Amino acid sequence: MTGVLFNTATVLIGSSVGLLLKKGIPERVSKAVMIVLGLCTLYIGIAGALKGENTIVLIVSMVFGTIIGTLLDLDGKLNRLGGLVERKMKRSGENATIAEGFVTASLLFCIGAMTIVGSINSGLRGDHELIFTKSILDLCSSCMLASALGIGVLFAALFVLLFQGSLVLLSGLLAGVLTDPVIAEITCAGSVMIIGLGFNLIGLSKFRIVNMLPAIFLVPGVYYLAQLLPI
Repeated sequence: MTGVLFNTATVLIGSSVGLLLKKGIPERVSKAVMIVLGLCTLYIGIAGALKGENTIVLIVSMVFGTIIGTLLDLDGKLNRLGGLVERKMKRSGENATIAEGFVTASLLFCIGAMTIVGSINSGLRGDHELIFTKSILDLCSSCMLASALGIGVLFAALFVLLFQGSLVLLSGLLAGVLTDPVIAEITCAGSVMIIGLGFNLIGLSKFRIVNMLPAIFLVPGVYYLAQLLPI
Protein backbone atom coordinates (compact mmCIF):
# COMPACT_ATOMS: atom_id res chain seq x y z
CA MET A 1 0.00 0.00 0.00
CA THR A 2 3.05 2.29 0.08
CA GLY A 3 2.53 3.45 -3.49
CA VAL A 4 -1.19 4.06 -2.97
CA LEU A 5 -0.57 6.17 0.14
CA PHE A 6 2.08 8.17 -1.72
CA ASN A 7 -0.31 8.73 -4.65
CA THR A 8 -3.06 9.87 -2.29
CA ALA A 9 -0.68 12.36 -0.69
CA THR A 10 0.38 13.81 -4.05
CA VAL A 11 -3.25 14.38 -5.05
CA LEU A 12 -3.88 16.17 -1.75
CA ILE A 13 -0.80 18.34 -2.19
CA GLY A 14 -1.40 19.12 -5.86
CA SER A 15 -5.07 19.96 -5.28
CA SER A 16 -4.21 22.23 -2.36
CA VAL A 17 -1.69 24.14 -4.47
CA GLY A 18 -4.23 24.43 -7.30
CA LEU A 19 -6.84 25.83 -4.92
CA LEU A 20 -4.36 28.43 -3.68
CA LEU A 21 -3.62 29.46 -7.27
CA LYS A 22 -7.28 29.40 -8.35
CA LYS A 23 -8.06 33.04 -7.58
CA GLY A 24 -5.12 34.29 -9.61
CA ILE A 25 -5.98 32.35 -12.78
CA PRO A 26 -8.36 34.05 -15.28
CA GLU A 27 -11.40 32.02 -16.32
CA ARG A 28 -10.32 31.93 -19.96
CA VAL A 29 -7.02 30.36 -18.90
CA SER A 30 -8.83 27.74 -16.79
CA LYS A 31 -11.05 26.82 -19.75
CA ALA A 32 -8.03 26.54 -22.03
CA VAL A 33 -6.30 24.28 -19.50
CA MET A 34 -9.36 22.02 -19.34
CA ILE A 35 -9.33 21.58 -23.12
CA VAL A 36 -5.62 20.73 -23.05
CA LEU A 37 -6.17 18.23 -20.23
CA GLY A 38 -9.01 16.71 -22.24
CA LEU A 39 -6.81 16.31 -25.33
CA CYS A 40 -4.00 14.77 -23.27
CA THR A 41 -6.52 12.43 -21.66
CA LEU A 42 -7.69 11.32 -25.11
CA TYR A 43 -4.10 10.58 -26.10
CA ILE A 44 -3.51 8.56 -22.92
CA GLY A 45 -6.73 6.61 -23.49
CA ILE A 46 -5.99 5.81 -27.13
CA ALA A 47 -2.44 4.68 -26.32
CA GLY A 48 -3.70 2.37 -23.56
CA ALA A 49 -6.59 0.99 -25.60
CA LEU A 50 -4.15 -0.29 -28.22
CA LYS A 51 -2.66 -2.68 -25.66
CA GLY A 52 -5.69 -4.96 -25.91
CA GLU A 53 -5.66 -7.86 -28.36
CA ASN A 54 -9.12 -9.40 -28.02
CA THR A 55 -11.94 -7.14 -29.18
CA ILE A 56 -14.60 -9.61 -28.08
CA VAL A 57 -13.33 -9.53 -24.49
CA LEU A 58 -13.46 -5.73 -24.57
CA ILE A 59 -16.98 -5.56 -26.02
CA VAL A 60 -18.51 -8.19 -23.74
CA SER A 61 -16.85 -6.76 -20.62
CA MET A 62 -17.85 -3.18 -21.46
CA VAL A 63 -21.44 -4.06 -22.34
CA PHE A 64 -22.17 -6.20 -19.29
CA GLY A 65 -20.08 -3.99 -17.01
CA THR A 66 -22.08 -0.94 -18.12
CA ILE A 67 -25.36 -2.80 -17.62
CA ILE A 68 -24.33 -3.68 -14.06
CA GLY A 69 -23.08 -0.16 -13.34
CA THR A 70 -26.24 1.41 -14.75
CA LEU A 71 -28.54 -0.90 -12.78
CA LEU A 72 -26.58 -0.10 -9.62
CA ASP A 73 -26.56 3.60 -10.58
CA LEU A 74 -22.89 3.95 -9.66
CA ASP A 75 -22.63 7.29 -11.44
CA GLY A 76 -25.61 8.64 -9.52
CA LYS A 77 -24.26 7.41 -6.20
CA LEU A 78 -20.85 8.97 -6.75
CA ASN A 79 -22.43 12.23 -7.88
CA ARG A 80 -24.74 12.25 -4.87
CA LEU A 81 -21.72 11.77 -2.63
CA GLY A 82 -20.09 14.75 -4.29
CA GLY A 83 -23.36 16.68 -4.03
CA LEU A 84 -23.55 15.97 -0.31
CA VAL A 85 -20.14 17.53 0.18
CA GLU A 86 -21.11 20.35 -2.16
CA ARG A 87 -24.17 21.34 -0.14
CA LYS A 88 -22.03 21.62 2.95
CA MET A 89 -19.07 23.43 1.43
CA LYS A 90 -19.86 25.20 -1.85
CA ARG A 91 -19.05 28.87 -1.95
CA SER A 92 -21.07 31.38 -3.92
CA GLY A 93 -19.66 32.33 -7.29
CA GLU A 94 -18.03 28.97 -8.09
CA ASN A 95 -18.53 27.95 -11.72
CA ALA A 96 -17.82 24.22 -11.38
CA THR A 97 -19.71 22.11 -8.89
CA ILE A 98 -17.87 20.15 -6.24
CA ALA A 99 -19.50 16.98 -7.58
CA GLU A 100 -18.13 17.67 -11.07
CA GLY A 101 -14.60 18.19 -9.78
CA PHE A 102 -14.81 15.13 -7.53
CA VAL A 103 -16.13 12.75 -10.19
CA THR A 104 -13.89 14.03 -13.00
CA ALA A 105 -10.72 13.89 -10.92
CA SER A 106 -11.59 10.50 -9.39
CA LEU A 107 -11.97 8.96 -12.83
CA LEU A 108 -8.90 10.64 -14.29
CA PHE A 109 -6.70 9.48 -11.41
CA CYS A 110 -8.11 5.97 -11.11
CA ILE A 111 -8.98 4.27 -14.39
CA GLY A 112 -5.93 4.85 -16.55
CA ALA A 113 -3.40 2.25 -17.68
CA MET A 114 -0.80 3.42 -15.15
CA THR A 115 -3.29 3.04 -12.30
CA ILE A 116 -4.31 -0.48 -13.26
CA VAL A 117 -0.89 -1.86 -14.13
CA GLY A 118 0.84 0.07 -11.34
CA SER A 119 -1.58 -1.17 -8.68
CA ILE A 120 -1.33 -4.75 -9.92
CA ASN A 121 2.48 -4.58 -9.93
CA SER A 122 2.40 -3.17 -6.43
CA GLY A 123 0.13 -5.95 -5.16
CA LEU A 124 1.74 -8.85 -7.03
CA ARG A 125 5.42 -7.96 -6.92
CA GLY A 126 5.80 -5.17 -4.38
CA ASP A 127 7.00 -3.00 -7.28
CA HIS A 128 5.85 0.59 -6.65
CA GLU A 129 7.86 2.29 -9.39
CA LEU A 130 4.94 2.82 -11.81
CA ILE A 131 2.66 4.10 -9.03
CA PHE A 132 5.38 6.55 -7.94
CA THR A 133 5.72 7.77 -11.52
CA LYS A 134 1.93 8.16 -11.81
CA SER A 135 1.90 10.03 -8.50
CA ILE A 136 4.19 12.73 -9.86
CA LEU A 137 1.93 13.13 -12.89
CA ASP A 138 -1.12 13.30 -10.61
CA LEU A 139 0.61 15.99 -8.55
CA CYS A 140 0.71 18.23 -11.63
CA SER A 141 -2.70 17.30 -13.06
CA SER A 142 -4.48 17.67 -9.69
CA CYS A 143 -3.02 21.16 -9.40
CA MET A 144 -4.37 22.11 -12.83
CA LEU A 145 -7.73 20.43 -12.27
CA ALA A 146 -8.23 22.04 -8.86
CA SER A 147 -7.47 25.47 -10.30
CA ALA A 148 -10.16 24.87 -12.94
CA LEU A 149 -12.77 22.76 -11.11
CA GLY A 150 -12.28 23.73 -7.49
CA ILE A 151 -12.25 21.89 -4.17
CA GLY A 152 -14.03 18.79 -5.47
CA VAL A 153 -10.68 17.62 -6.88
CA LEU A 154 -9.25 17.55 -3.36
CA PHE A 155 -11.85 15.03 -2.23
CA ALA A 156 -10.89 12.73 -5.11
CA ALA A 157 -7.89 11.73 -2.98
CA LEU A 158 -10.25 9.54 -0.93
CA PHE A 159 -11.43 7.74 -4.07
CA VAL A 160 -7.80 7.22 -5.10
CA LEU A 161 -7.08 5.62 -1.73
CA LEU A 162 -10.10 3.31 -1.83
CA PHE A 163 -10.02 2.33 -5.52
CA GLN A 164 -6.28 1.81 -5.92
CA GLY A 165 -6.07 0.19 -2.50
CA SER A 166 -8.74 -2.29 -3.58
CA LEU A 167 -6.83 -3.10 -6.77
CA VAL A 168 -3.63 -3.71 -4.79
CA LEU A 169 -5.39 -6.05 -2.35
CA LEU A 170 -7.31 -7.90 -5.08
CA SER A 171 -4.19 -8.38 -7.19
CA GLY A 172 -2.51 -10.07 -4.26
CA LEU A 173 -5.43 -12.48 -3.93
CA LEU A 174 -5.68 -13.14 -7.69
CA ALA A 175 -1.99 -13.59 -8.47
CA GLY A 176 -2.57 -16.72 -10.55
CA VAL A 177 -5.35 -15.13 -12.59
CA LEU A 178 -3.77 -11.80 -13.51
CA THR A 179 -1.42 -12.90 -16.27
CA ASP A 180 0.15 -10.38 -18.66
CA PRO A 181 -2.54 -10.92 -21.37
CA VAL A 182 -5.31 -10.38 -18.79
CA ILE A 183 -3.63 -7.22 -17.50
CA ALA A 184 -3.40 -5.97 -21.09
CA GLU A 185 -7.15 -6.48 -21.61
CA ILE A 186 -7.95 -4.78 -18.29
CA THR A 187 -5.76 -1.87 -19.36
CA CYS A 188 -7.59 -1.71 -22.69
CA ALA A 189 -11.02 -1.53 -21.04
CA GLY A 190 -9.89 1.15 -18.59
CA SER A 191 -8.35 3.14 -21.43
CA VAL A 192 -11.59 3.12 -23.43
CA MET A 193 -13.22 4.75 -20.40
CA ILE A 194 -10.38 7.28 -20.31
CA ILE A 195 -11.21 8.19 -23.93
CA GLY A 196 -14.79 8.88 -22.89
CA LEU A 197 -13.56 11.00 -20.00
CA GLY A 198 -11.40 12.98 -22.42
CA PHE A 199 -14.48 13.88 -24.46
CA ASN A 200 -16.24 14.91 -21.24
CA LEU A 201 -13.36 17.19 -20.26
CA ILE A 202 -13.40 18.91 -23.65
CA GLY A 203 -17.15 19.40 -23.27
CA LEU A 204 -18.22 17.33 -26.26
CA SER A 205 -20.11 14.73 -24.23
CA LYS A 206 -21.53 13.80 -20.84
CA PHE A 207 -20.79 10.08 -20.75
CA ARG A 208 -21.57 8.37 -17.44
CA ILE A 209 -18.14 6.79 -17.14
CA VAL A 210 -18.62 5.64 -13.54
CA ASN A 211 -21.34 3.24 -14.70
CA MET A 212 -18.74 1.52 -16.89
CA LEU A 213 -16.32 0.74 -14.05
CA PRO A 214 -17.57 -2.83 -13.34
CA ALA A 215 -16.17 -3.79 -16.76
CA ILE A 216 -12.65 -3.69 -15.30
CA PHE A 217 -13.54 -6.43 -12.84
CA LEU A 218 -15.36 -8.54 -15.43
CA VAL A 219 -12.43 -8.70 -17.85
CA PRO A 220 -10.56 -11.65 -16.24
CA GLY A 221 -13.65 -13.86 -16.23
CA VAL A 222 -14.59 -12.93 -19.79
CA TYR A 223 -11.01 -13.45 -20.97
CA TYR A 224 -10.76 -17.00 -19.59
CA LEU A 225 -14.25 -17.84 -20.85
CA ALA A 226 -13.21 -16.68 -24.32
CA GLN A 227 -10.23 -19.05 -24.19
CA LEU A 228 -12.66 -21.96 -23.83
CA LEU A 229 -14.74 -20.99 -26.84
CA PRO A 230 -13.81 -21.67 -30.50
CA ILE A 231 -13.54 -17.99 -31.47
